[in-house]
Amino acid sequence: GGGGAFSGQLLFKSEQGVNDPGVKASMEKFFAEAAKLEGFTITSPYSPQGTQQVASQGPLAGKLAFANVDIDQSLSQQELLAYTKKLQSVKPTIDGGEVLLGGQVFAEFEPPETELIGLAFAVVILILAFGSVLAMGLPIGIALFGIFAGTGLLVIATQFLSVPDFTPFVGVMIGLGVGIDYALFIITRYRDGLKRGLPLEEATVEAMDTAGRAVFFAGITVVISVLGMWVMGLKFIQGLAVGASATVLTVLAASLTLLPALLGFAGHRINVTRWRGVIAAGGLALVFLGGGIKQIAIALAGVIIIVGTILLSFVIPKLREELPHRAEKPQRDTIWYKWSRVVQHRPWTMALLGMVILLVLASPVLSMRLGFSDDGNYPERTETRQAYDLIAEGFGPGFAAPFFVVVELPQPADLSTVAALQQAIAANPNVAFASPPIPNGPQPKAALIQIVAKSAPQDVATDELVKQLRRETVPAAISGTNVKAYVAGTTAANLDFSAYLGRRTPVFFGAVLGLSFLLLMLVFRSLLVPLKAVIMNLLSIGAAYGVLVAIFQWGWLKELVGIGKGGPIEPFIPMMLFAIVFGLSMDYEVFLLSRMKEEFDRTGDNATAVADGLATTARVITAAAAIMVVVFGAFLLEDQRTIKMFGIGLSVAVFIDATVVRMLLVPATMELLGAKNWWLPAWLDRLLPHLNIEGGHEPKPPVPSPVVS
Repeated sequence: GGGGAFSGQLLFKSEQGVNDPGVKASMEKFFAEAAKLEGFTITSPYSPQGTQQVASQGPLAGKLAFANVDIDQSLSQQELLAYTKKLQSVKPTIDGGEVLLGGQVFAEFEPPETELIGLAFAVVILILAFGSVLAMGLPIGIALFGIFAGTGLLVIATQFLSVPDFTPFVGVMIGLGVGIDYALFIITRYRDGLKRGLPLEEATVEAMDTAGRAVFFAGITVVISVLGMWVMGLKFIQGLAVGASATVLTVLAASLTLLPALLGFAGHRINVTRWRGVIAAGGLALVFLGGGIKQIAIALAGVIIIVGTILLSFVIPKLREELPHRAEKPQRDTIWYKWSRVVQHRPWTMALLGMVILLVLASPVLSMRLGFSDDGNYPERTETRQAYDLIAEGFGPGFAAPFFVVVELPQPADLSTVAALQQAIAANPNVAFASPPIPNGPQPKAALIQIVAKSAPQDVATDELVKQLRRETVPAAISGTNVKAYVAGTTAANLDFSAYLGRRTPVFFGAVLGLSFLLLMLVFRSLLVPLKAVIMNLLSIGAAYGVLVAIFQWGWLKELVGIGKGGPIEPFIPMMLFAIVFGLSMDYEVFLLSRMKEEFDRTGDNATAVADGLATTARVITAAAAIMVVVFGAFLLEDQRTIKMFGIGLSVAVFIDATVVRMLLVPATMELLGAKNWWLPAWLDRLLPHLNIEGGHEPKPPVPSPVVS
């Protein structure tokens, strides 16, 4: 009933002193209200068990105290939220003092909304890149439709699986990424067909038979990457994997079914843009932007612009006029084709330059420390951070997260052994306090020792203390007895969780990399292409990890990013980043290499195929990557440290992948290997099934325009 691992604090400070009659009466009434709900155990500082919960040293001695709240771990997130709101509603006011709710269980959490800023940016980028409102609207619409449908599947999944509450957030991130990418790739191929004079239906069929195939295989790769988290062996991570992959599957299904149907409705209008469309799209961008920064006025202005533009277009002919399309350069006059040729003329220099950039960025990974950050990393304006700072000032940094030694007693007389154990623990120089053994009754079967470290919960010294207690102190104190003792509590559990994920993560990496290699080998009929793809993706992800270590562990640019101090990297961050980034980067890999393979099969000239493939796909990849960098980078505006970490990790990885890898390393290595890129041993070629990702369409000559006499 007390001393559980899931706990918080009801902290209060009073200049009159915590034992002032008025203060004591108010706080005891508050604690009584807090103890009414089932599942919550309150240990008051006024009780015999709470004597150590009153500050006894320093300027806050006698002026600061806290009640410990032990919480039943079976309670749901909704029950915790309701309890927190109730505590806030009955929280007393103390003259010359304050009452705070401390601990992560009481921390305020608002679902991220800054992905809407990325959508606002997507509207602008897509119009600039493709010069068409329909070409802009379809990718965003497909992504949103797939996300909504995937959320529906996620709700169903919660009836059968343990799904963490941040799964929708992860699903939205991945859904936006792959949804915009997939639709862009198909729409670009469709518009190319129209430019070559193909009828509407043939242009759609060709787009689906070429780009659609690449999208299908790219989507399967993403699903493999995300479902790879299943091998971690933890139920909530398996629920996350199923929930996130459901979103990818629905977005993929929308891209392969709904999108070609919408192309049938759009027809040639996908290349037509009118003034009213551009202005309305600007209003839509304002709606998304206002939602992302939580400014109702901006969102309302966007709605007014959209409605006003529609109404005014009926009376102002200028709004209905088409905008002239800018003349497009021939493919081999584009900057992307010329850039590819520059790289191909100096392949060794460019390949080494790209490798050096990635290795330098990835080098901090060698000092990565996995662990959970403490409440000191919350923004200073939050109640959770203020409570943490007060506890650290009045009691010491370790009081924010005490841990325990729990002892199983075969005989009540063994309690003397526990007393000796307590003395041995208290003698450790990094232990600030070790409580006398607390037996579970007159004839005890178990006892508990509460331990407070001198260091903060996230510090290396605290981890070392837990390890030292387990490895040396506890075994030595109970040696030769039948007593069993375990070091437990939140701090110890976090250390165990980090160690477990650290051991399982290589298994996860190996499963995803192996399956992705096999799939790419089937798709491209090559050994070297999938091997290079896996290595390059690992390097780009490693570079993202390195940036995270430099900022969040070493504390570089912490003021700019908005974090309180450096700390460990949350142990689930590398796993989730790998799953998401590997999937997105393999999308770009499949899009780029499938076009190169298509050109190579058609011409047999590797150098030209590389340049043409890059020139054809670079605009799509660059536009999609720019959108994703902003979508993910916008999460820097959120308060939560882990969300900031996600945002920076994803945006850095996508940026590096779309620049250093796709525009530097891929053309350089493709040039160095030449036709060997597509080599596959004859015996292996006979064993593998044939998967045609390039489709069977050959470019057809333009249909001549009818002669008007």
